[in-house]
Order: sequence, then structure tokens, then C-alpha cells
Amino acid sequence: MIVSIINLPLSCLTCYIATFFVIVVLLFILLLYVTTNDAIPIVNVFESEQTFIDPKKKDVEEFPFNQQLGTISISVIIPAYNEESRLPIMLDAALEYLCKRQNTDSLFSFEIIIVDDGSKDNTTQVALQYVNKYGSEKIRVLTLKKNRGKGGAVRLGVFSSRGSKILFADADGATKFSDLDIVEAGLDELHGGKNNMAISIGSRAHLQEEAIAERSLFRNILMYGFHFLVYVLCVKGIKDTQCGFKLLTRKAALTLFSTLHVERWAFDVELLYAAQYLGIPIAEKAVNWQEIEGSKMVPIFSWLQMGKDLLLIRVRYVIGAWKIWTGPPNLVIMH
Repeated sequence: MIVSIINLPLSCLTCYIATFFVIVVLLFILLLYVTTNDAIPIVNVFESEQTFIDPKKKDVEEFPFNQQLGTISISVIIPAYNEESRLPIMLDAALEYLCKRQNTDSLFSFEIIIVDDGSKDNTTQVALQYVNKYGSEKIRVLTLKKNRGKGGAVRLGVFSSRGSKILFADADGATKFSDLDIVEAGLDELHGGKNNMAISIGSRAHLQEEAIAERSLFRNILMYGFHFLVYVLCVKGIKDTQCGFKLLTRKAALTLFSTLHVERWAFDVELLYAAQYLGIPIAEKAVNWQEIEGSKMVPIFSWLQMGKDLLLIRVRYVIGAWKIWTGPPNLVIMH
């Protein structure tokens, strides 16, 4: 059999190979469609994840879960997994900026929501020290019952927030927090965007040349491969999709996180993919950023995992296994 195939004319052999390839691709798509559970994402929320502790009152209170209208100026969502050592540095910088701004602008109000993503260290206890010092009107801690991933943690922080604008920022403090002025100016330039939906994202693209010089050849190859896949498969016109400093109008945040399927590292890409699909304008602004020790990403594994996620994001949307959802979040309360 093998010998007879080898002896076929080149045109027939090419036809056999092409047919085999098409069959494999179709089987992969069929398998992916059948094994994809939810076209519209289901968000499981435990009852304890709808409450926060107020140390001063020594009581448990409920978050205003999925509140449609903002009642304060801005909510800052900080996803944190095993961040007991880095979180205080970030919080000190954020509170210095936010309190100073509030003191000089009587119309400005804020809250910080630290989302402990199932940490195994004392992240929640460290965060509660700040709640005790500043009060639960300014700082709240959302402790997740189990680890969901960065995207899942940010999503529940967004649903628990009160801000007319919502910023999510990494717990390592890699982005200079006062650069909120820069991304906020980018949001203002969009004049509310489409139906009061707009996004302004921090970008490290201007630091690329220095980063390339410092990284190994292999890591640079992985980086270029990732950026190529992002552009080809998902998001056009954005130089840096992964900077953890993104500001959204409340309506944009609630809409996009209601349709988010990916809960781990590649969630930023799906978020921006959905935004471009819905015609939500995006501003990209250069911010000050520095590498902070203690990253949770394993360089090779994380990049390969994200590359796989990018491919699956694109394919699942193209074949209709996933849908862009613009309705309220599909919540399931767990006991």
C-alpha cells in the first residue's frame, strides 16, 4: 500500500496529502465545536465572593454586585495571587496618588478592590490592614474561594465595583500608577466612545528596543511569534495587548467581561478582540513601566500556552462555538 502511494504521480500524491490535511482540519474543528461547553460564558460565583469584610465595623457586607450605574469616579481592580510581599508597594503608590487627587478635587472619589485569587499566602490579611487603615469605602478585599486566573479575578472585581470608570492594574506595581493621568486623557479623547463605551490601555511598545537588547534570542523569538499571532488571529492595530494597566468606561467593562471566555493570561487579547468586534474605540498610550521581580509567568510555558489560547480564541469564534454576548452576565450562584 505504502509503495503504491509512493509510486503515484506527483499531482495525485499532492491531492492525497491535501485531502488528508483537509480531513484532519475538519475533524479538529468538529471536535473543538463539540467539546466547547458554553457559547455564552457562564460565570460561577460563590456566595462568599459577593461579600467583603469591614474590619472597623467587624461585620460582613455585600458588594453592589453587577450594578449598572457608577456611583463613584473610579474603581481600581487589583488581581492578586500570592502577592503579600509586592502588594504593599503597589498600594502605597496608588493610595498616594488617589488620596492626593481626592484632596485637590472635591468631585473625585475612588475605591480599590483587591481580588485575592485563591492565594496560599497572606495576601488577604495584608490587604485587610489597608482596609483597617483607610476604611471600606476606599478599599475592599474580594477573596475568591478558588484560583480562577487573572482574567477571572478581574472579572469578579469589575462586577463588584462602583466606579464610572474602571482601571485594572497589576499587583506588582510595574506601571507607574500616576500614569493613570495619561490613560485617562486617552479615554477622554474618545469622548465617551460608542454608546458610552471606550477603552484606554497602557502600552510598553516604546520600551521594545531596550527589552529586545536585554532578552535572550529565544525569548525574543517567542515574543515576536506571540505578537505575530495576536495580529494575524485576533487584534489589529494594538502594539501591546498585555500591559496590565487598562482603563474602561463602566458600560464597556460590564459588557466585555460579561462575554469573556478566557480567564487566564490571554484574557486581555480576547477582551480587545471583543471590543474591536463591537466597534468600541481603543486608545493606546505609552506609560512608564519597569520589570519587577517575582513574576508568576514561566517564560517558555506561559508564552506557548498563550499562543495556543490565541489560536483557540480565533477558531472558536469563527466556527460559532463562542459568541460575542452583549447582554447581562450569565451568573450562577454557588453555595
